[in-house]
Amino acid sequence: MVSAITWLLVFQLAGEAIARGLDLQVPGPVIGMLLLFLALALRGGPSEEFRTSSQGLLQHLSLLFVPAGTGVLLHLHRVADEWIALLVSLVLGTLATLAVTAFTMKLVQGSPPGGGERDAAP
Repeated sequence: MVSAITWLLVFQLAGEAIARGLDLQVPGPVIGMLLLFLALALRGGPSEEFRTSSQGLLQHLSLLFVPAGTGVLLHLHRVADEWIALLVSLVLGTLATLAVTAFTMKLVQGSPPGGGERDAAP
């Protein structure tokens, strides 16, 4: 278990180093996840130890949101000052996500993207 978590941290560190070293706008953990995905894809998937450790982390995923929630409460005055921008971005982001998801589902199902079923002319 320790070696699997160590590998997760190594990939996160590598992502951080790449993001900061190249001054990228992409967060380091995202680059680390991409590197981890590529490594797992090249070796044919995760080992049983890695899979077990990952499942253990996922079961306690809600604990990882505690620091983020604490940060929001710490800067609650900023949320109060910028609530309109936050609300607009949340609504527009949700609508954009729904639209892209619907479009993707239509593509995957093989339906034409602009309309539903096309009726044959009588």
